[in-house]
Amino acid sequence: MNPYILVLYYTRYGATGKMARLIARGVEQAGDMEARLRTVPAVSPATEQTEPEVPAEGAVYCTEDDIRDCAGLVVGSPTRFGNMAAPLKYFIDGTGSIWGSGDLVDKPVATFTSTSSLHGGQETTLLTMALPFLHHGMIWCGIPYTEPALRTTTTGGTPYGASHLALEGGGTEISEEEAVLCKALGKRVAEIARKLS
Repeated sequence: MNPYILVLYYTRYGATGKMARLIARGVEQAGDMEARLRTVPAVSPATEQTEPEVPAEGAVYCTEDDIRDCAGLVVGSPTRFGNMAAPLKYFIDGTGSIWGSGDLVDKPVATFTSTSSLHGGQETTLLTMALPFLHHGMIWCGIPYTEPALRTTTTGGTPYGASHLALEGGGTEISEEEAVLCKALGKRVAEIARKLS
């Protein structure tokens, strides 16, 4: 099996999914590393799975083996009150056996998000998404200021990870700087994973 970076995300209106695909392109630009796109199903208010076993379109649902065997991980979610969306949190909460085995220790992890307002919690979402993976023993990677787009963006993009400013309902396209930063984040995680392996 070729080494791969798992790009795991939940998307509601599609912006986070677009970011995931850009991050995957960045992973593959690094060379010698495959990008594996995976998503998680929506959950009901009772926190039960409500989607079919196989999604009708887009990335397939993530399995425990997808996470366990990855060389690195990039995790994304729309912002919900400054935190990740419930479906992603529900999925992550089920990774206790991976935590117990230590399979993610010393692997790189990064985070990305989309928000419907400029001050809608981009940075807190990126930070709080990283916390469970720090418990897994992963090494959190942000975006360094050596990426010029981080200094020029007027929409999304932070040193904590890639972000996108979307209008409510997903009406704003990903900006040029946001796209550059998504690719840079994917490439960085792939390069770090290669150095660590």
